[in-house]
Amino acid sequence: MTHSAASTVSGQRTNQTKRPRPSPLRFAVRALLGAAIVASLLCGLAAGLARLGVPLPAHAVSRAAWHGVLMIPVFFGAAISLERAVAIGSAWCFSAPAAAALAGVLLLAGAPVPLAQAALLIAGAVLFAGSIVVLRKQLALHLAVLAIATVCWSAGNLAWIVFGDPLAAVPYWLAFLVLTIVAERLELTRMRPMRPATHYLFYGCVTLLLAGLVIALWQPDLGLRIFAASCVLLLFWLARYDIARHTVRQRGLTRFIAVALLSGYGWLGVSGLLGMDGAFAAGHPWHDAALHALTLGFVFSMVFGHAPIVLPAITGLRVRYSPLFYLPLGLLHTAVGLRVIGVLAGDFNVRRLGSEAAAVALLVFMVTLLTAVLSARRKASSN
Repeated sequence: MTHSAASTVSGQRTNQTKRPRPSPLRFAVRALLGAAIVASLLCGLAAGLARLGVPLPAHAVSRAAWHGVLMIPVFFGAAISLERAVAIGSAWCFSAPAAAALAGVLLLAGAPVPLAQAALLIAGAVLFAGSIVVLRKQLALHLAVLAIATVCWSAGNLAWIVFGDPLAAVPYWLAFLVLTIVAERLELTRMRPMRPATHYLFYGCVTLLLAGLVIALWQPDLGLRIFAASCVLLLFWLARYDIARHTVRQRGLTRFIAVALLSGYGWLGVSGLLGMDGAFAAGHPWHDAALHALTLGFVFSMVFGHAPIVLPAITGLRVRYSPLFYLPLGLLHTAVGLRVIGVLAGDFNVRRLGSEAAAVALLVFMVTLLTAVLSARRKASSN
C-alpha cells in the first residue's frame, strides 16, 4: 500500500519475479514486526466490535475506546512504515514500524497513554525522514505527496497529544491514508501518456484537501466539508486517469487488483458525499458511515488488492493467485454497505451486522492469503 508497493505492481503483472530472500536476521525482524502489526489489527477489530456490544472477552471491552487508534495510526501506520522501510533498505527505517507497533502494545497493556503517543510521534518522525531520503534521491510529485502524507500522520499524532482526544486527530490520520494511496496511483499514471493538465488537476485536489485540514483548525465544519469535497474530486480524478480502468480488462491477479481498486474508489466517493453534508464531524449522526466508508470500503479495498504483491515484497514469500480472493472482497463490500445503510437508516442491528461481517471479511482474507502462500510453496516444491 505504499510507494514500493506501487513500484512492484507497475504494469499490474500477474507473474511475480523471483527476488532474493532476506537474511535470517532481517526475516526474523520483519516476521516479528508483521506479527505485531497483525495483532494490532485483530485487537482493533475486537475493540470495534466491543463498542457495538458484541460479546467479547473483558479485555477487548476495556480497550474499546482505542479502536480508532489501533486501526489507523497503529495498524496502518506500522504497515505502511514497514513496507517503506523494506523499500528503502536502511536498518534505522525499521524503527518507524517498531515504534508504531509498540504504541499499540502499550495501549493494549494499559500503559500510560503519553507513552503510546510518544511512540507514535517517533514513528511519524522516522517515516518522514525516510520519505525525505527517498525524495532527495528522486524528485518526483508522487514522492512529494507521500512525504506530505507522513506529515499528516505526525500532525494527527500531535493533535491527539495537544487536544487529548483521538477524534481531533482523525481528519489528519485519514489524510495520511488518502494521500498515501493516491500518490501510489499517481506514480502508475506515468505508464501512460498524460497531458500537463492531468497533473494540475491532481495538484488542485491535493491542495484542496490540505486547505480543508488547515481551515478545520479554526472552522471545523467548513474545513471538514472542504476535505470531503477533495475526496469526491480525487474520486473523479482516479476514475478518469487510473490505469486500473484499463487493467480491469485483463485476467487473473491483474484483474482482481483493478476490481479491488475501482470498487474501493466508489466508497471514497460515498464517504466524500456524506462528509460534504457534515458527516466527518464527530457529532454528526452519519459520522460512523462516512468514516467507515473511507477506512473499510476505500482503504481496505486497497489493502486487499495490493496484499498479494506487497507480502512477497516484504517477506520474500510467494503468493499464488486464486479466484477465491474475490470472496473476501465481496464480503467486505457487502459489510460496508450494511454498515452504511444501518447508520443512514438509524438501524443499530443492521449497523452491527455490518461490523461483524467486516470482521469476518478481514479474517477470511487473511486465511485466503495464507492459503495462497502455502499453495505457492507446494507448487514450488513440486517443480
